[in-house]
Amino acid sequence: MTDGQPSEGWAAIDQAAPTAVHFGAGNIGRGFVGLLLHEAGYRLVFADVAAPLIEALQGAESYVVHEVGDGGQDHVVSGFAAVNSATQESELIAHLAAAEIVTTAVGPNILKFVAPAIALGLAARPAGAPRIAVMACENAINATDILEQEVRAAAAKSGLDDADVDARAIFANTAVDRIVPNQEAGAGLDVRVEPYYEWAIESGAFGDAAPQIPGATWVDSLAPYIERKLFTVNTGHAAAAYFGRLAGIEKISDVLADAAVRSKVEAVLAETKSLLVAKYGFAPEQQEAYVQKILRRFANEELPDTAGRVGRAPLRKLSRHERFVGPAAELAERGMSSAAILTAIGAALRFVEPDDAEAMKLGELLASAASDADLVQELTGIEPGHPLYAPLLGELTSARS
Repeated sequence: MTDGQPSEGWAAIDQAAPTAVHFGAGNIGRGFVGLLLHEAGYRLVFADVAAPLIEALQGAESYVVHEVGDGGQDHVVSGFAAVNSATQESELIAHLAAAEIVTTAVGPNILKFVAPAIALGLAARPAGAPRIAVMACENAINATDILEQEVRAAAAKSGLDDADVDARAIFANTAVDRIVPNQEAGAGLDVRVEPYYEWAIESGAFGDAAPQIPGATWVDSLAPYIERKLFTVNTGHAAAAYFGRLAGIEKISDVLADAAVRSKVEAVLAETKSLLVAKYGFAPEQQEAYVQKILRRFANEELPDTAGRVGRAPLRKLSRHERFVGPAAELAERGMSSAAILTAIGAALRFVEPDDAEAMKLGELLASAASDADLVQELTGIEPGHPLYAPLLGELTSARS
């Protein structure tokens, strides 16, 4: 298919089936969110600015998602359309105007760039059309709130006020979890993923009219799921990457096979476990079982995941409400230990990855900053007087020495 037109596989789908537009046709988009929407019966439209990727999708009838590890299966995804969101705006707006679901997997910092198209799609929806479900599927707390704010701002420029947006869209926060490593060269559109996944969606905004997505988990309150995932999966994964890199171990499964390094990761997750138990009332044995399941996922030898991929973007990962400083700050505020997390932060400060712009920027900041004290606040958002400030200052000073 060319010029954003659907393939023959698309035509073979029930034309009465609902349409879902997904921003971000990368590995997570194709191997996780797009797959679940396809299997839920939606006519799927991928939108992305990467021209070669979109052209490959436009020329393909299908691709395969390979689950690797115990219980893994192959899933064929077919009957999709693809549009270049930078050059095919009219086609994209038409799809958005007819869609019942819009999802994203583009990265939290990119949401502001997809919001204007969503706003134009809302403006183009016919009168009386059902409200469209808008959900950001990102590794960030309440990412849909960020997207909603940007969509409302863009909509105002198109003449829609908040009441108009409310009449056209429902915004729901989600929490997503699936390990999708870098893919092997020559894989094409096919994607290798782990068998496990979780897509939790906050149900309150939908009332009794939640979209039909059998692979999703609908929850009344998303906060415990978001933070359990962020402070266990994301914290543990990044800790494994940073500790592994310091130990000279690149493959994440090999990191978990090294007893000394694994013990450091386990110590980090013991601290986040104590926070989650205290904050949300998770039973200690329930959270411990979750931790052990996560460690088994990291140890999957069939996933070619690396410290370089998992550790990328250290500036974001060291920011105030992210996977390290977020739980460490809450632990410090409660008078609880965050020593292991601080050690992981120290490892993150030493992360060197020439192919990652943020890692290189971090190195430049550490080399050029005039003051350790100022750098603590710049990197982590923790201000003097906070109980975590002095320990962070110590880690930063050590990393710069």
